[in-house]
Amino acid sequence: MTTASAAPAASTTGEITILSPHDGTPVGTLACASEDEIRAAVASARTAARDWALTSPEERGSILRAAADALAGHAAELAELNTRETGKLPAEALGGVRAGVGTLHQYAELGPVHRGHSLRGSALAADWTVAEPRGVVAALTPWNDPVAVAAGLLGAAIVTGNTVVHKPSERCPHTGARLGEILAGVLPEGVLVTVTGGPEAGRVLTSLAGIDMFAHVGSTATGKAIARAAVETGAHVIRENGGNDALVIDDDVDPAWAAEQAAIGAFTNAGQICTSVERVYVHRGIAEPFLEALTAQARTRNGDPALLAPLVDRRLRETVHEHVSEALAHGATALEGGQVPDGPGSAYPATVLRDCTDGMVVMREETFGPVAPVRVVDSFEEGLRLAAGDRYGLAASVLTGSIAHAQQAVAELGVGTLKVNNVFGGAPGGAAQPRRDSGAGFGYGPELLDEMTQVKVVHVEMPAAPR
Repeated sequence: MTTASAAPAASTTGEITILSPHDGTPVGTLACASEDEIRAAVASARTAARDWALTSPEERGSILRAAADALAGHAAELAELNTRETGKLPAEALGGVRAGVGTLHQYAELGPVHRGHSLRGSALAADWTVAEPRGVVAALTPWNDPVAVAAGLLGAAIVTGNTVVHKPSERCPHTGARLGEILAGVLPEGVLVTVTGGPEAGRVLTSLAGIDMFAHVGSTATGKAIARAAVETGAHVIRENGGNDALVIDDDVDPAWAAEQAAIGAFTNAGQICTSVERVYVHRGIAEPFLEALTAQARTRNGDPALLAPLVDRRLRETVHEHVSEALAHGATALEGGQVPDGPGSAYPATVLRDCTDGMVVMREETFGPVAPVRVVDSFEEGLRLAAGDRYGLAASVLTGSIAHAQQAVAELGVGTLKVNNVFGGAPGGAAQPRRDSGAGFGYGPELLDEMTQVKVVHVEMPAAPR
């Protein structure tokens, strides 16, 4: 574990070795935290919780602002480490760190003005609500944007008076540990403690009764396991889990522009984004020029390594290729990509599949790779119906020039976020609630401050006069 004064401790429970997704060379090895070390981390956070909760919101905001500035000072270092561990393109890795800095600054401002409500009661009484920290928060964060995502959960928890035990993904342990060192170096002792480890460390952490809240971003299977563990411990849970985001394309849009949007959604960060486009429904009226343009977009990325990141590791590449191979075996056609390249590392080409059906795994499940599976539909309404028939509920996008069709999508797509005419559009501070197998609770924006606190109702009135 790391605190304000300690580096990751040695462990008897194993090590994590990371190989470069670019060329397979070793990045480094870190020890996994033992069960005793994880318990000690929780105890440290529990010890610090009372004093941190009593620290004024203004001071907490000031300290978080200093932590954001410290992170900004190490932006290039963290971005380079992230690129080495996960394969993220350098510019995108640096952008992720800068987004994390911005998020910490945002919560440093929002935290001190997070307020309760006055209640209308008797004229001679006063009623109001107070937002109080939950206590110790266990934050379990992913590898695909490790600094930006962690900054959101950590910042919101800390500024509202909670202490945090953070377990970053075992796929980017060096990035997570260094992030913890940088932030903990500014925070009071025990306010942020980082533990390094794989699934077993996560199971130990989420089994402990000393934790008041679990905040998880990651796979649906892990999120469900955490939710089940919380039933036993009584911890509050928020989780953003897997998605199978659909893109529905109307026949009144420019097919070349629609292909650009689909390529951005499916291929950015090699498709390793929670809200990546995972399946495409395009109107038959523009299907052929759209597919031609999308294939060209994929071919351009495949011809320039600076435009397409590798997958995080070969384990994920195997999963992605299994999805593609199953689709090809059941009648899909690869217009571009679809083959595992020779050589070291874990690269996978931008892949366009046509003639897909919703029975294929690549359409049913989150592939999390640079794959655009396309199904041609006869109407926008058919596309919406197929898009809605899914067990996930994270996000979806539609491209249409019709206000009526856009409103129809709002009404019919049961997702936390709907984007119209921009697959990655959204205002700063936006928040949404994932649905069904994609999770529950607000994970971003000002609403995350509400998730990190619990409400106490206060009623005060005058005592009875002496008789």
